[in-house]
Amino acid sequence: MTHDPDDMALFRDAVGTVDPVKHDRVEHEQEKPSAEPRQSQMDEARVLPDSMSDEYILEELQPGDELSYCVPGLQPTQFRKLRRGEFRREAELDLHGMTAENARKALALLLQEARDEGWRCLRIIHGKGLRSSNDGPVLKTRLNTWLRQRSDVLAFCSAPPRDGGTGAAYVLLKKR
Repeated sequence: MTHDPDDMALFRDAVGTVDPVKHDRVEHEQEKPSAEPRQSQMDEARVLPDSMSDEYILEELQPGDELSYCVPGLQPTQFRKLRRGEFRREAELDLHGMTAENARKALALLLQEARDEGWRCLRIIHGKGLRSSNDGPVLKTRLNTWLRQRSDVLAFCSAPPRDGGTGAAYVLLKKR
C-alpha cells in the first residue's frame, strides 16, 4: 500500500507535533482501605450485650447477701487481695436507677473498654436492692449471673463496707 504524499502532508498538518508516549498504561492510585477492622468492631458491638444472658438466674439474692465468685485455678491470695480491696481499681460503674437492660449494656461497654485498655480491676455499684419488690435486688442478682458468663472475668466479690459493702462489687479481669 502506497501513501499519497499529499495525504501524508495533510495528516501531519492536522495532527501537529507529537510527543512520544513514555508509558502505554495509566496507573490509577487506589485509595487504601483503613487499617481499622470495622466489621470486627461492629460484630463485637452486637455480640457483647448478647454475651450476658438473662435466660437463667443462678440464685435469687437478698439485700445483705455477699457476692463471691472465682474461676477454678485462681490463686487464693489473689482472691483475698480482691476481697480486701488491695487491687487498684481502674474504673467504676454505677448502675443505680438503671433498668436491667440498660445496666447490661453499660456493663458490656465497660468490660469492652477494660479489655481494650488492659484494666484489671473494676468496681461496679449495683445497690443493695432495698427498694426492690419482694423478689430481692434485681441488678445485684443479674450482675451475679452476667459476670459468671464472661470468660474475661476471673473473680468478683462484694466490696468492703468502706467501698459500698454488699451494694458494690469488685471485679478482677484477666490480663491482656
